[in-house]
Amino acid sequence: MTDTKRHVTIIGAGIVGVSCAAFLQREGFDVTVVDKLEPGQGTSFGNAGSVSPSAILPVAMPGIMKKIPRWLLDPLGPLTVRWSYLPYVAPWLLQFIRHANRDEAVRVATAMRNLMGTVFDDYRTLLPAQDFAHLFRRNGCLYIYENQEELRAAKWSLDLRRDLGAEMVEVGGDEIRQFEPALNKRFDLGIYAPENGSTIDPYRLVNSIADVVKRNGGKFVTAEVRDVTLGDDGPVSLETSVGTLPVDKLVLAAGAWSSPLARKLGAKVPLETQRGYHVTFSNPRIEVHRTVMWNTRSVFVNPMEVGLRIAGTVELAGLKAAPNFARADKLADIARDMFPDLDTAEQSQWMGHRPCLPDSLPVVDRSPRYANTVFAFGHQHVGICSGGPTGKHVAALMADKIPEIDLAPFSANRF
Repeated sequence: MTDTKRHVTIIGAGIVGVSCAAFLQREGFDVTVVDKLEPGQGTSFGNAGSVSPSAILPVAMPGIMKKIPRWLLDPLGPLTVRWSYLPYVAPWLLQFIRHANRDEAVRVATAMRNLMGTVFDDYRTLLPAQDFAHLFRRNGCLYIYENQEELRAAKWSLDLRRDLGAEMVEVGGDEIRQFEPALNKRFDLGIYAPENGSTIDPYRLVNSIADVVKRNGGKFVTAEVRDVTLGDDGPVSLETSVGTLPVDKLVLAAGAWSSPLARKLGAKVPLETQRGYHVTFSNPRIEVHRTVMWNTRSVFVNPMEVGLRIAGTVELAGLKAAPNFARADKLADIARDMFPDLDTAEQSQWMGHRPCLPDSLPVVDRSPRYANTVFAFGHQHVGICSGGPTGKHVAALMADKIPEIDLAPFSANRF
């Protein structure tokens, strides 16, 4: 008979949820994962694919206040707010702006470096060797700049990452063309981050981990979680679209949809969705060898098994508004600018919901109210980069072990 005290229910089947499930199994727990979508079909599906231990900077960087007015006037710019949503998101934006200073950037970057530094080792732990070798590349990330002014503007943030142990190597035009011959020749300045890498398919990554969970006896339930029934000591069941599911221990990893359940489970968190778009060119007819980020445009380009993907920018419009695929069209224009010979004839577009807190740190913490519940959400733009490590620390919390890193910066009570 299964010991129900060793059973954990995970809400969310994205990269964070399946990583939690797999690490919990390694701690001896039985697991059930519940999501309204199949594994990997939500936000994780459209991830840019970068796996970068140095992607540690907050979204609210020093100096962002000077840029926001210009961005907000451009509906296709790096950051935009739909005017109909502004009254709802204004309090969150004010908190976001308060974090846009150097002290906060150092605090956040330090915490994220601690969280993401083991990302490749953690996925290697979870996956069969052949799956890991197929799904991951570790051939660096190239950040590109058009002129010295752009590079000088990035100096403080680059030095911060270097101070925290990231290798960031300045490269010139000749080296850039050796790295990526298809890039527009006007990009004569760059930073190469050799420790970084990428996945060839975020969706396959999630499903590969989910397959490990299934082989080890884990269950997946496709259902919408509508409510949590609480007992004296915490949640005892989930009310779902397929009926009531009993709960002994619970992990909340529902991404941008976590806030209402978190509130009922003991924490009021200012969670917002920073909607992101991607375009994938299935037959690009050029070779791109690694992740390339155009810093000024806030976009990533990554070669994947399904084609060449460009992703990025931020739209604040909530969970219910229809996509504005003009933003994806703008990404396609940027991709053509970066790679003049890119064939854009065969392409697909996508929009998803990144779960973001104002300080750009996720919540990885036990519920302040219920000992049988752990939170794991809010991983903003770096879900793939931090999903594996988060799963490891969640499993440690659930097993009453001391996590490998200090989780205080990721507290549910920090707001």
